[in-house]
Amino acid sequence: MNRRDFLKTAAQGIVTAGIAATAGGSLLTACSTPKTTKGGSNHLKLSFEPYELKLKHPFGVAVNTRTHTPDVQVQIEYEGVIGYGEASMPPYLGETEESVCKFLASLKLDQFTDPFRMDEILEYVDSIAPDNRAAKASVDIALHDLTGKLLGQPWYKIWGFSPEKAPNTSFTIGIDTAEVVRQKVEETTPYKVIKVKLGSDHDKELVEIIRSATDKPLCVDANQGWKDKEQALEMIEWLNERNTLFIEQPLPKEMIDETAWIRERSPLPIIADEFLQRLPDVKRAQGVYDGINIKLMKSTGLREAYKMATLARALDMKLMVGCMTETSCAVTAAAQLAPLMDWADLDGNLLIANDRFDGIKIVDGQVTIPDRPGIGVIPL
Repeated sequence: MNRRDFLKTAAQGIVTAGIAATAGGSLLTACSTPKTTKGGSNHLKLSFEPYELKLKHPFGVAVNTRTHTPDVQVQIEYEGVIGYGEASMPPYLGETEESVCKFLASLKLDQFTDPFRMDEILEYVDSIAPDNRAAKASVDIALHDLTGKLLGQPWYKIWGFSPEKAPNTSFTIGIDTAEVVRQKVEETTPYKVIKVKLGSDHDKELVEIIRSATDKPLCVDANQGWKDKEQALEMIEWLNERNTLFIEQPLPKEMIDETAWIRERSPLPIIADEFLQRLPDVKRAQGVYDGINIKLMKSTGLREAYKMATLARALDMKLMVGCMTETSCAVTAAAQLAPLMDWADLDGNLLIANDRFDGIKIVDGQVTIPDRPGIGVIPL
């Protein structure tokens, strides 16, 4: 259905649309098998199922190493049109497959009669329970995909962005052995920027291994791994001499005064990651960080991510869009915001071995957004 036909239909009568929770059943049952809500073609129908993301390599950061990431795949259907979304749950988010399924099963949105009333729908979703950010993001992404398809336009066009302004994406190298790091450096050949995870006792060794193979710019993410502000500043000054663009989350998020101290002295921009979750955190980051890394799984989705980017720009802060380990569904959704950004770290789909969608492409290192309606993905 194109935009004109949809608006004509909406003007002729009231469309009943809602998401109803699955009635009855245990949490284990709800999370073990795909679930679909009931409803006619004029009702929003939510379905979801768990899906484990298998990583191509063990992925190490300052606080843990993992070989897979739990994920829940989501669909919202309306008048035969399907919007896709997902919730990815890396350990530090505090969400699980069970908590996401429980949250999704609790949603009852049959009071809404128009899928384009996104503010009302997503405000309701947000009010159901605190936190549950990835679960909320899965609904937000699917709803954006659905409404974009009903309008026949991708979201970057709806927002008025120029896709050619999307930045290059970095490709991430986690904390690992020297041999594996060398192997991962070889995989960065198609990319123009490398993101390296630091925060261990072997940071300089890891960077020197990378530098022995390439002089590509580095984005450094310490993942809260540095604990002393003086040592962190010394490391930042060392990295500044090795073609580094910025430092992401150098200290634990609770060390606000110490981070502000580093920012005042750092030769490189300091970017908030774990410190930053949702819209109110943007103002708190001002004066402590030079910029923010927006991720859909933390922001509850595209609706709030867009607001965060707008506020950060008004506060003269740098912008970065990132992702977790996700399928191309959520990564391509995040890519709709890429033309607004100074930097992009949209490689989460490239780190997994079992993607379920065709979407975002990296062409000569640059984020390339599909010219398709909605978030731009097609199931494989």
